[in-house]
Amino acid sequence: MANDERGHQLSLGHIDTEEGERPELAEAALEARIEQGVHHSSAAEDYVWPTDQKVREKLEWFQDQKLALMIHWGPYAQLGVVESWALSDADADWSRTGIDWGVNAQEFKQQYFGLNKTFNPVRFQPEQWAELAAEAGIRYLVFTTKHHDGFCMWDSAYSDYKITAADCSYHANRYADICGHLFEAFRKKGIGIAAYFSKADWHNEHYWAKGYPRGDNTWRGPTYEPSEHPEQWEQFVQFTHNQIKELASQYGKLDMMWFDAGWVCEQAGQDIRLGEVIDQVRMWQPGMLCADRTVGGPYENYITPEQCVPSGPLGVPWESCITLGTSFSFAYEDTYKSPREVIHLLVDIVAKGGNLAINVGPQPDGRLPRGAVTTLRGMGEWLAVYGEAIYGTRVCAPYKAANLGFTRKGNTVYVLELFTDETKQVPDLVWIPYTGAVQKVTLLDTGEELVFTADTAGITVNVPGEQKGAAPISRAYKLVMNG
Repeated sequence: MANDERGHQLSLGHIDTEEGERPELAEAALEARIEQGVHHSSAAEDYVWPTDQKVREKLEWFQDQKLALMIHWGPYAQLGVVESWALSDADADWSRTGIDWGVNAQEFKQQYFGLNKTFNPVRFQPEQWAELAAEAGIRYLVFTTKHHDGFCMWDSAYSDYKITAADCSYHANRYADICGHLFEAFRKKGIGIAAYFSKADWHNEHYWAKGYPRGDNTWRGPTYEPSEHPEQWEQFVQFTHNQIKELASQYGKLDMMWFDAGWVCEQAGQDIRLGEVIDQVRMWQPGMLCADRTVGGPYENYITPEQCVPSGPLGVPWESCITLGTSFSFAYEDTYKSPREVIHLLVDIVAKGGNLAINVGPQPDGRLPRGAVTTLRGMGEWLAVYGEAIYGTRVCAPYKAANLGFTRKGNTVYVLELFTDETKQVPDLVWIPYTGAVQKVTLLDTGEELVFTADTAGITVNVPGEQKGAAPISRAYKLVMNG
């Protein structure tokens, strides 16, 4: 799906269900929202612009940032399997392909939930992560405070299934409250903070509750029908609200809260009243963005395509979350995209008006994988030279044309010429299909002014200099407009 440019065309909107619909039917309807753990995105035409002026201002800030580091990390890293999803029997066909040690479903789930006892990332150094992120040109962090499995990477007062619990090997380490130390280290580098939070919690006794007809046959939703057991569901709602408020009140400034598990929503009969708690949170976190992904409405402040890039600009704030390796979670012997691949991906996304959240899964020992580190540093080297054409820009027609990406700031248009094959000869004449009144063209990296000719379809630029060695990741041109 990473190379599938379906983007917002995959949108599914809201799920309408008949009153009294059974959980089995709701489960089938929700299959349309998620394929093998990958969430489709909401339709741009259904986007609801926020009315809160501080939120609108924050959205402008968000659209300036362009590049995020997303991190999925938890006890599951020890096994190198997909995060959380293998706990769902309904998702076993795709999520348990790496479970090959001869256990049945119930044994596996017990083993998974017991991974907290051996999770001991003693080589975790938050300051080093933050230093690397700054070097890589990262502008905000999206960190999994809690995935669907319910394991909390902060010192929650509302759960014993957490990194600081006495039965977790890491609980006595000086960095044990991972969210607290990580958020602080990144803030010191001027990097924004987005707290990823799963609305589902498969460890919570009021979500996958015992004693209901579904028994141990797990799926993404609760083990009961919330409308038939409102008291049970309300206990889960209050638990969720308490954890959200805890993160937003005790862990410093949050620029965003990034809510996963889009099936937990009013349309599916699993309403946690997210808007109610976000309105409270914004009293002490004014302007904080909320990404209630795939749900739509006033609390999905930006759209989040996953493992894909839309085919064109969406006209609303959006962010593609895409893995640097092959998996969101850590996978042993994983392979990672090269700096060239990620920069080309970034240019494609930025030219269409979006942000890229590039995901890395840390190792169980607390280090970032060496292959990921190499690519992140390579990204930073490129952005140190060409970041002017990325950060703080907005869309500029024709957006993408062949191997050219276009961005704009005020009276300056940036054209990024991308070279996929490092063995190909770089041309000395470049045709740019931009028809604005161009006054001057310069190379972004050197400032050298270039000779160009214009016609009704665009401009042809003469780029002097002989190619030496491999073709670069890109060249970039500044087009200064008349007036």
